This record gives sequence, C-alpha cells and structure tokens, in this order.
Amino acid sequence: MNPDTSLSLPGLSSEDSLLLLRASAEISFNSILVTGPDRRIIYANPAFCNMTGYSLNDLLGQNPKMLQGPLTEQSVIDRMNAALKTSGSFNGSTINYRKNGRPYLVEWTISPVRGDSGEVRYFISIQKDITQLHAEQSTGNLFAKAIDAAYDGIFITNADGVIEFANQGFEIITGYSPNEVVGKKPSVLKSGKHDITFYKGLWRHLSEGLPFRAMIVNRHKNGHEIHCQQTITPVKNADGRITHFISIIKDMTDRVFEELKLREQASHDSLTGLLNRRAGEIELDVALIQAQESEASFCLLMTDIDDFKAVNDTYGHPRGDQIIKAVADILMDQTRKTDKCIRWGGEEFIVLLPFCDLPKAMEIAENVRAAMADSHFDEAGRITLSIGVAESQVNDTPAGLLERVDQQLYSAKRQGKNRVVTQQDCTPLKQNDDV
Repeated sequence: MNPDTSLSLPGLSSEDSLLLLRASAEISFNSILVTGPDRRIIYANPAFCNMTGYSLNDLLGQNPKMLQGPLTEQSVIDRMNAALKTSGSFNGSTINYRKNGRPYLVEWTISPVRGDSGEVRYFISIQKDITQLHAEQSTGNLFAKAIDAAYDGIFITNADGVIEFANQGFEIITGYSPNEVVGKKPSVLKSGKHDITFYKGLWRHLSEGLPFRAMIVNRHKNGHEIHCQQTITPVKNADGRITHFISIIKDMTDRVFEELKLREQASHDSLTGLLNRRAGEIELDVALIQAQESEASFCLLMTDIDDFKAVNDTYGHPRGDQIIKAVADILMDQTRKTDKCIRWGGEEFIVLLPFCDLPKAMEIAENVRAAMADSHFDEAGRITLSIGVAESQVNDTPAGLLERVDQQLYSAKRQGKNRVVTQQDCTPLKQNDDV
C-alpha cells in the first residue's frame, strides 16, 4: 500500500478505518519490528518479544543484529544489507537466537516506508508464525502496510456480515481478489462441510462479543477445499456495540504457499534428497535442547566414503554421484523413521539418532557399514564406509559433539577403514577382515 493512500475504508471515517486496521493488526499471526533509517529499533510488538524472549526495553535503540549468532548465515545478512541500500526491500530466512540462547528459524520481509519527498523514514520487518500482533507506536500507514503484506488472509465485515475489506493474503489463500468479495458475505467461501450446529455455535460466541477460533473447511475460487485455521473477532465501538468483525484465515493445507515448497528445497540436498548441512545444524541444535530438557541422551553417526577421491578421479563424477546416492539410500533404509540423515558435505554424512543409547547406535552403524560393503558398483567394484559414533553429554555443544564424532571417524580411517569406531575406547566395533 502506498503510504500516501488514504486510510479510509468504504463508508467509514479515517478514525474508524484506523480502529479497524489497528484491531486487525493486534490479532494477526505475524509479528512486527520497526526500525528507523539508521536501523535502530524504535518499536517491537509483543508477538516479537514473545518470539525472541527480549522485552521492549531490551530492544529499543538496538540493532536487530543482536539476534544473530553462530548459525546465522552471513551471506543472507550481506544480501539484506545490499538490498536495503538499493531498493530498500528484502525477504529471506536464516537462524536467529532468543535471549536464552536457543536458535530459531525466522522468515521475514523488510519494506521501507517513505515520506512525501521519497525519503525512507522507517523500515518494517514482518515475520511469520506469530499469533498476536500489537503495534502501539505505529502510524496508520504502518498498520495498513503490515496488514496488506501479511501472509495470513485478513478480511473485515460490517455488523451484518458484509465484507468491506480483504487483503492480498486473502486472495492468495482463497483465489478471490478483494474486488470480487467486497460487498458480499463470507458465505461465498462456504464448502458445505459444516452443519447448522457449527454456525449456531459460531454466532453465539460472536453475538456475546467473544472471539471464535476453529478449523474451517472453506472452498477456493477454483473449487478445491482449503482447510483454514480461522479466527473471527468482534470489534466494538466506544458504546460497546459490535460494529465489525475481523477474520484472519491461515491456510493449513499447504496448497497455495509456494514458499513452503522453497523451504523444502532449501533444506534438502538436491542430489540425495537428504537434509543438507544447514538444516542438519538446526536439527542438531534442537536435539541438544531437547536432550537437556528431558535429561536424555542421543547419538550421532558420522560416516565417510573410503577412498572416494580416487574413485572420483578414476571413474568420473557421474560414478561418484551414483555412489553418494547409494550411500544416502542405505542410510535411509537402515535407520529409523525418527532419525535424521544429513549430507554434511561431499562424501561425508551425519545421522542424528534421537532417544538412542550407544549400543543401539553401534548396531545401526554396523548395519549401515555392512550394507555398503555388500554393494557393488560395476567397474568401481566394492566401496566401503568408515563410521564414527558419539553419544551426547550433559551441557554438550554442537561443536563439542561434532568434534568427538569426527575423532571417532578419523580413528576408523587410521585403523584401516571399513569399520565402526565408538567414543568408549576408540577400538573398532567390527571390521571386514578382507580389507
């Protein structure tokens, strides 16, 4: 929305329009962070504070880089800085850190708000998957821009249920443009999946001034069903009379959000289909947090293809890719559904084994080693794996655990390859005597 555009909605004063926009923002699933042109934080809504663990006083005057940490991707930050210096707009994702040190994945957009002369007065950062929104210090233009840029669908009806406003997110989810639904009732989305009892309960809540939230099956403009988490909230005037209803819909069917497909692509290795290193680092962080909270350990396997460089140099990269994919298939076949198989880089792989003790981890590792040793690759012949196994410890760090399992892997290499070595005594669990 252009910041010079009037905030008035059809048939409403600017004051009532601002009231509706403010109320819409307060119940959005997104969070909002506002900085000045110097990138210093001038506002963070409660949803943002809940997400990060920082209070508003902690954030005011700070640079958002305070949220960065070891897993924050520098290339994304560099791209963001370059974009803000040119177009002023940016969208991307990386790892940030809460006040308590725990990492989280954030996806965000940054948009400039310009004054009448075109100068940048603010930057707005809108972030996903947050259930509440409150923006006390924002201007009407900031609220309007935040609502229109929201990933969630937002529409506003009058007290009679006639739609007066719908944002771009509504069009993305339902297929209906704002022009097609303004002046109509939400029944245009009706799928027929809910009976009269459901709607009686809905209106009983709303008529009493209470918000209503439920999973609702709507129908897309193209005819297919969309399963939405929908929140409907009454808006009252100063006299306590309900004047409008604000609805926020979140598509739970994953049919219309292309960014979810991009997220899947960004987290998986294109050759093997396994998690890539970046996603693996996140999984390792999460596993350590869960282990510490539950006072339970987990195990980590690190495996490397023996003499892979010689195979690549002799038989070419296509044959090397075939072997890498074979290892990935074996890892998926020999591990549990709850395990995380990761292509760590090149010919190196990691397997995260949650709620797994060392004996079970050694058994899984040996099954992987044996399955690979039994494989045959035409002229390349028999290819083997060396595997290191380590168990997490109290107050472990990702770096410390990775260093230990890496030591076991290289111990397996030094002892002759094609074997599993554990952290207990760095002696091989089992080996093929033919090597």
